[in-house]
Amino acid sequence: MSRVLVTGGAGFIGSHVADALLGRGHDVTVLDDLSGGFADNVPVGARFVQGSVTDPAAVDRLFADGRFEIVFHLAAYAAEGLSHFIKRFNYTNNVIGSVNLINASINTGVRCFVFTSSIAVYGNAATAMSEDSTPTPEDPYGIAKFAVEQELGTCLTMFGLRHVIFRPHNVYGPRQNIGDRYRNVVGIFMNQILQGQPMTIFGDGTQTRAFSYIDDVAPVIARAADLEAAWDGVYNIGADATSTLNDLAAAVAGAMGVEPRVVHLAARHEAHNARATHEKIARVFGAQRTTPLDVGLAKMAAWAKTHGARSGAPFEGIEITRNLPPSWVRT
Repeated sequence: MSRVLVTGGAGFIGSHVADALLGRGHDVTVLDDLSGGFADNVPVGARFVQGSVTDPAAVDRLFADGRFEIVFHLAAYAAEGLSHFIKRFNYTNNVIGSVNLINASINTGVRCFVFTSSIAVYGNAATAMSEDSTPTPEDPYGIAKFAVEQELGTCLTMFGLRHVIFRPHNVYGPRQNIGDRYRNVVGIFMNQILQGQPMTIFGDGTQTRAFSYIDDVAPVIARAADLEAAWDGVYNIGADATSTLNDLAAAVAGAMGVEPRVVHLAARHEAHNARATHEKIARVFGAQRTTPLDVGLAKMAAWAKTHGARSGAPFEGIEITRNLPPSWVRT
């Protein structure tokens, strides 16, 4: 059993990772500021500390008290498209917050720092993205994630801080904040349906993504605490099969038991196709479970119907309004 910290553990992926770590017998502390998560997501058995990774004094106190052996860093504001318009907020939360945790990890002797990055680091690749590809992120969110990856590389060399980097993509499932209008398209679609609204798609909907069910992702991330053979590696994690956003909208409507209604908005700047390879993670972690999209959507739809729609407030503090999609303008 290890003493483990999970940042963002009241959020979507983080709470599922905390669940899996508890199931593996670890002593789990969750740090979350509840800006995008919910206290009732924190699994029973985990210690919950409300606070922000951007507060270095609070982070240092927590590490001194917790004496953590493994850190799972999942706290982030993961809105790729919006990150162009909230650069200061993005880099403060996703880079400086990460650096605060890395500093504390080095100073207190953390054995391994597990970081949830993103395939956003690859940018708009023409082919399937592999870990050997040179990252060329095209938005501030991806830039921030790659900067932290590079920082962890220097900390291994300089201080011996071991690390594991996961690059998940388009993860969906129960506990997702479906009220967030800026990220997680499956949740956005389900929330729109629950509110009697049409599903909105930027552009013509031919963009392709591989959608990954949470139960195929979180337990694998949690295993990194116990698999030293995986340490100091970078791993894509998620589904192989891709769908267009048009096909996804039809599938979500089917899972929710309604006829699909779609409104196409003006296209925004985003990768048109995003697909990653997963041979490396299969070699190190073993064969990966893959939940078919229709099965995963049915499970999430059942959860969403039980929990109901969420009203998501517009983002406060847009820093750049030029070229901001009209649907994101605060009203």
